[in-house]
Amino acid sequence: MTLRELPQEKADFGRKPTLDGDRVVLRPVTADDVPALLPLFRDPETARLTGGHGLHRYDEARLREWYGSRADRDDRLDLAVVERGSGAVVGEVVLHEWDPPNESSSFRIALVPAATGRGLGTEATRLLLRYGFEVLGLHRIALEVFTTNPRARRAYEKAGFVVEGVLREALLWEGERVDAVVMAALAPGSGCSRPAEWEAPGGG
Repeated sequence: MTLRELPQEKADFGRKPTLDGDRVVLRPVTADDVPALLPLFRDPETARLTGGHGLHRYDEARLREWYGSRADRDDRLDLAVVERGSGAVVGEVVLHEWDPPNESSSFRIALVPAATGRGLGTEATRLLLRYGFEVLGLHRIALEVFTTNPRARRAYEKAGFVVEGVLREALLWEGERVDAVVMAALAPGSGCSRPAEWEAPGGG
């Protein structure tokens, strides 16, 4: 993985960068991306894996309003994942729940079903981790993944996240209670997590 345009000065969440990788480009998400992202809100399997109760109820007009407002937010970063080869928008990555005093944030990623299993999510995750640590100055980036989604957990581990614990029976999905695994990546050199894969040029 190569970052061709990574700003060197410290930024904040109000700035919306474009991050250029080998296979994907991350750029600010807009309302015009909604048609490409609609499969995320229509796919039953995506809802099950992410615990998205009521995800299917988001209509296109409401989604356009939501994504159209992302550029004005200075407390979170929402970027579209664009496949370099095709130019297609295939998902989104987000840093949210920003905690400035503790230099921490939460992370999430979602890809349309047709884009999974091709390594695009892993590269997108590494790009945003690097930006979060090297440019935003974050110390900790965390996420939760349900135990019903082992493929996502493996992808997060590959990108540098480390398991920290389990939230027991955090999700009730169609009568089944599901655990959520808490994972986090720490800034390089800060202790238990050193996401060396995204640090290495050409990794992944």
